[in-house]
This record gives sequence, structure tokens and C-alpha cells, in this order.
Amino acid sequence: MTTLPDSALDLVPVFPLPHVVLFPHARLPLHVFEPRYRKMLADCLAGSRAIVLAQVDGSRIADVAGAGVVVEHQALPDGRSNIIVAGCARVRLEELLVEEGAELPYKRARAVRLADRDVEVSEADRAALVSTAAMFVAEVRRHDPSFRFALPDGPAAGVIADHCAFQLVVDAGVRQAVLEELDPRARVLRVIDQLAFQHAAMLSASDPDRPGGTARGGWGGAPS
Repeated sequence: MTTLPDSALDLVPVFPLPHVVLFPHARLPLHVFEPRYRKMLADCLAGSRAIVLAQVDGSRIADVAGAGVVVEHQALPDGRSNIIVAGCARVRLEELLVEEGAELPYKRARAVRLADRDVEVSEADRAALVSTAAMFVAEVRRHDPSFRFALPDGPAAGVIADHCAFQLVVDAGVRQAVLEELDPRARVLRVIDQLAFQHAAMLSASDPDRPGGTARGGWGGAPS
């Protein structure tokens, strides 16, 4: 996993995006095109390469966000960029600093790293998460054979829940709630419930004879 020193969070650029949640261990591709965020990216690359991705809902920026490091950067001829951000930590934005003219046209924050609570996840709950994810992925592949998803080998159950939330949970609000959940067991159970709900919705959509069924539907694609 890419490392992120605490010192990089003392004053870190904030990239507010709707419907986007960055989890630890995730790798998120982004396209940077707005002039203010081009400047943010240039400053980021010239410094620690640390960045915070915060979900924005209307004018509200979430207090809990994902912090990461820009690990890949492709500059395009017209000034836009494609980047990949490696997620490193959950953080809380303790102080959000507003834009300061042309020199700093983007938000920055003082952020603190959030640690998981010391709560044990039973092997039964871990197995239930893996099984629920596998059943949901199998249903997705019935509609889209090109869909690819693989669980990481051997991590803690909370990390598996993060991986499933990042790749499989469609609702951005639920993904944000999973990010904010510091109790690993509660996080696992939330992801199980959401994937079971999504699986049932797909089954109902594809079978009009089921209670609540409609015309044939399909998988809308993995979340951004």
C-alpha cells in the first residue's frame, strides 16, 4: 500500500467531487480538466503528491473523506490530465481553507487520519460478506460477461468491506456511509445488506413474475 505521512495532511489539497468516494487500498482514475484543478494538480505533483477526495452534495463537502497519493500522471497536450490516486487513509477535515485567488484557486484542508476501532469481526461475518459479494458479482456477470471483480487475498474483513463498497456498491451515499464507519463489523454488515439489496433488485428487474418485478433490467456499471 502506498504510504502517506501525517505531515502531508497538515495542509492538503481537497478535490471535491459528486458521487466519488476514495477508500484506503483503492486506485481511482480521474480526469482533471478545470483550470483551478489543473493548478491544484500541478501544486500537488510539485509537493508530496498527497490529495484528499471529498464527496460533495450540493454545496456541502463531507467532513470525512479519502486521502491518497497521485501515483500516475498523464499530461495531455491541451493542459488536461489523467491521473490515478492510490487511497491511503480515511481522514476527517478539521479545517477547510477557502480559495485564495489565482495563486490558490482550490480548497485545502488540515486533515487528521482516522483509525478503525478495535472491534473483532467474526469468521462467520467475514464469510457472509465474501459469499454475498460473490453472488452479486455472479448476477452482474449474467448481464455483463465482461465485468471483472476479484477480492484481495487475506486482508482483514474491514478491508474487504472497503473493497466491495468501492467496486460494487452503486449508491454514492451508501459508499460515503461505509467510508465514515470506523467499526469494522458494522461496516461489514452494512456492505452485506447493501449488496443483498442490489442483488434482489437485479433479480426482480430481470424476472417480471417475481413480486415487484418489472421489465427486464440490467447492471448499470460499476460505480465511479
